[in-house]
Amino acid sequence: MPASRLRPLALIAGVAAAALLAGCAPADGTAGAGDDDALVIYNAQHEQLTEEWTAAFTKETGIEVKLRHGDDSELANQLVQEGQASPADLFLTENSPAMSLVEEAGLFAPVDDATLQQVPQQFRPGTGAWTGIAARDTVLVYNPELIAEEDLPTSILELQDEEWKGKWGAAPGGADFQAIVSAILASEGENATGDWLAGMQSNAKIYRNNIVTMKAVNAGEVPMGIIYHYYWYRDQADTKENSGNTALHLFQPGDPGAFVSISGGGVLASSDQAEKAQRFLAWLVGEKGQTILGEGYSYEYPVAAGIPARSPLPALDSLGAPDIDPSTLNGPTVIELMTEAGLL
Repeated sequence: MPASRLRPLALIAGVAAAALLAGCAPADGTAGAGDDDALVIYNAQHEQLTEEWTAAFTKETGIEVKLRHGDDSELANQLVQEGQASPADLFLTENSPAMSLVEEAGLFAPVDDATLQQVPQQFRPGTGAWTGIAARDTVLVYNPELIAEEDLPTSILELQDEEWKGKWGAAPGGADFQAIVSAILASEGENATGDWLAGMQSNAKIYRNNIVTMKAVNAGEVPMGIIYHYYWYRDQADTKENSGNTALHLFQPGDPGAFVSISGGGVLASSDQAEKAQRFLAWLVGEKGQTILGEGYSYEYPVAAGIPARSPLPALDSLGAPDIDPSTLNGPTVIELMTEAGLL
């Protein structure tokens, strides 16, 4: 089904949340209150990470930043609804389909070329309308007591087969998993993705989010589950309470199950502080911003060349990610297909 027919559906899904956010004047110093000279960032990235970034940026430059937190689809839909009247100067996400939605609405200003050159081509869209700021890898978390590593699927596409019925879990309601489905759509096409989702509806156990999925695998409720890598690494670095009985499995190189999702950052064309906004984005993908990411709690991957990920993460270029331009990931079509499959 053409994306143009589905875009209104994506907008409808966010109307209630958007209206709520637009109608509230936060009392905690977030966007919409106070200094008119402060940069306003609509932030769907992890709150702790973004607050570390903005605090360091303000300390270095003296430029104040106000954050409005939400999730990917909620804030993307709000930006589309607000259009040129949006108070936002920048938009940061966890996954790229939300960036594509805003880009398709024509709401981004081109990113400065010098900023784009700091990020390898595979981690930013070919359009230059926004840039990658962080990355997360798709993994299969599994319980070795329930399934041996040599028996695990080599492709995420195999999970639609009858042999995997009741043997895997995922959280289809979240933007994380929907971004993974968008990679299947980009690489396999609409019909194959619909078939895969139908197989998921039949075979998978549904959980609320990535952490609950990992907990279920750890507790032996299900042998394996699809999550992003950093949930496992964070827990391993802490108490291992939710991952101590599990290990990670990577799908074969080039498989859509080896998808690396790009977190995005973009400057709104309607911003009246474009120079400051571009400066923040350049700082974010520069050495200082990416080092905060690479050394921080989140265990996400830096995308700028030469900035290492936190140990013991494998190198980003060793993961065998499929070659997919992040600007082609179609969130509205994914929502429609998942709805048709009974997963949303």
